[in-house]
Parts: sequence; structure tokens; C-alpha cells
Amino acid sequence: MTYSDAFLKNVLVRTQTVAMVGVSLNPVRASYFVARYLGLRGYNVVPVNPRHAGERLFGQEVRGSLADVPKTVDMVDIFRRSDAVPDIVAEALETLPELKTIWMQIGVEHAQAAAQAQARSIDVIQNRCPKIEYQRLFGELRRGGFATGVISSRL
Repeated sequence: MTYSDAFLKNVLVRTQTVAMVGVSLNPVRASYFVARYLGLRGYNVVPVNPRHAGERLFGQEVRGSLADVPKTVDMVDIFRRSDAVPDIVAEALETLPELKTIWMQIGVEHAQAAAQAQARSIDVIQNRCPKIEYQRLFGELRRGGFATGVISSRL
């Protein structure tokens, strides 16, 4: 799927609360450091993982399901396999009245679930990472020497 930079930036700017489904409490897992990064950028990240329900991550209680999260979630970020997406999207549509975006992580796609959300005027992003897109769109990759557009031999 192709998304314009303006569209992705708009989603990231308007989002305040992210329910991250499939978040791990293991600091070497991608879902852990994406949740940490988004939290450090000012997002309210609500961790969702039934295996860790009731535990704490970054000061937030891990919820067992989307039905257990506050109803003011703007975006659901899915860190699960593609075959799990339909049930997650159905639960999100049923329980989160303020939902604006379904975001599926790199490698995660489901056309039917995406169409179901879009039919309810919910924006859907598939096969992308909000951390990577945030860094790219807000110039943070440049701090690490990436995507500067400048070739240099300086050390």
C-alpha cells in the first residue's frame, strides 16, 4: 500500500492515545521499543496483551483486550500476525467509539478487515511502523545520520 507523507503525518499529529495490541514486556522485542518510543514522544500508549494483563509497562496497566481500554483511543496499533487482524478490528470497531485509525505493523496486512474499518470512516495503514514513519517525517532519522540527502566523507 502507498500512503502520502501528508496522510501519514496527519495521522501521527492528530493521534494522542494509542492502544498497542500485542505489546511485549521483553525489551528486545520490537513492540516494546516502539511502545517506549511513542510514549517518549508524548503519546499515551495503552499496552494490550492478554498474557500480561494487570502487569505494568511504562507506568501503564497492561490490558487484556481492547474492551478493557479507555474509550478515548485514537489509534489501534496491531503487533500481531495478519490472521489475528479481523478479530482485533472487529473488537476495536465494537468497543472504541472515538477510534480514528487502525495501524498494522510491518508485515501485517488484511484487506477485508481494512475495508471493514474504512467502511466505518476509520483510516487504515498497513505494513508500516509508526515509529519509523514518525522518525522519517519529523526529521529524527537525520540525528542518526540517515536519510539526510547529503553524502559526506567527514568523520
